[in-house]
Amino acid sequence: MRNQNVLNESFNQSIIDLVWQKATVVPGYDSNVYRKDHCGAWIKKSMHGNANPLSMGWEIDHIKPKSIEKNDELSNLQPLQWENNKGKSDDYPKWLCTVTSDGNLKNKYII
Repeated sequence: MRNQNVLNESFNQSIIDLVWQKATVVPGYDSNVYRKDHCGAWIKKSMHGNANPLSMGWEIDHIKPKSIEKNDELSNLQPLQWENNKGKSDDYPKWLCTVTSDGNLKNKYII
């Protein structure tokens, strides 16, 4: 399942906070609230686990999927807007982004 550790449990708050720190800081925006994921999609810290379309909801992704390697090390975790995580699925090492941003705090689908 997405957004869970290798034991299929929710990540604890300390891991959530550490993974948040890996997201891209955007000058002019409060980095404690807003950042961008690997695809350039906006994510909002308080929306971890939120899965509304084009929202700033985000999940913790295993860069190398759990199906390939059971590894919860911080180096294997990244924050992804939830639709990017869903689209990535178990693809590795190459995968395509689903959502990016188009300006100020607005996400859009990649066509």
